[in-house]
Amino acid sequence: MVLTRVSGFFLFVPILGSETIPVLMRISATLLLSIFFSITNPPMVSIHDVSTVQTIILLGGEATYGLALGIIASIIFSIVKLGGMIIEHQMGLTMAEVIDPLTEEHGQPLGSLLEMIFVIAFLAANGHHIFIKVIQRSYELFPAGKIPTIASLAGNMLEATSMLLIAGLRISAPILAALLVLLVALAILAKIVPEMDIFFISFPLRLLLGLLMLVAFVPFIDEFVGETAQLMAKLLPL
Repeated sequence: MVLTRVSGFFLFVPILGSETIPVLMRISATLLLSIFFSITNPPMVSIHDVSTVQTIILLGGEATYGLALGIIASIIFSIVKLGGMIIEHQMGLTMAEVIDPLTEEHGQPLGSLLEMIFVIAFLAANGHHIFIKVIQRSYELFPAGKIPTIASLAGNMLEATSMLLIAGLRISAPILAALLVLLVALAILAKIVPEMDIFFISFPLRLLLGLLMLVAFVPFIDEFVGETAQLMAKLLPL
């Protein structure tokens, strides 16, 4: 039961469950953590007291709980990437694509860049320890054999999704405001000088302003790492 919960968590958890980490290392880490938590937090039920059907139900519950923990952590971790996608859309970079090294899927270059910077800052601040603490606290609140209700799991996942949208807009808000001011200025310029090709000059100006704003935003990544840790502590464990 312990291995089932930990495996479900590491299946979706960011960084530690990434495809870039060799499978053997992920399996080894999962087994070692499962052994540790099974010793420090023994299950509430004995194998001799449950039938085969009850065992399957217990394992299903542990898998569901572990997957829910990993999915919520992944949602929270996607805030920076979502903010980058919103910024890219306003800068006109939606046609550019790169391979996201964390998910090995097609993504936008700006969002992937911000995500990589965030991951480096997160690891530098020992943020990966948070994931292990989440598992530890989950066993303190819900020992093996006991899980939260489905309503509680679904409610926390919905709350994490709503926070993802709000936080993504918060990250992109300063750059969106600057680009909006630029568009208003270009619109006024188009009225004053009708013969000027505003559409032709708007793209490089939006790109330049967006990149300058991003350079100014990068130093504040550390603050957002702290906010992300607080958000995980609030929502996890369920």
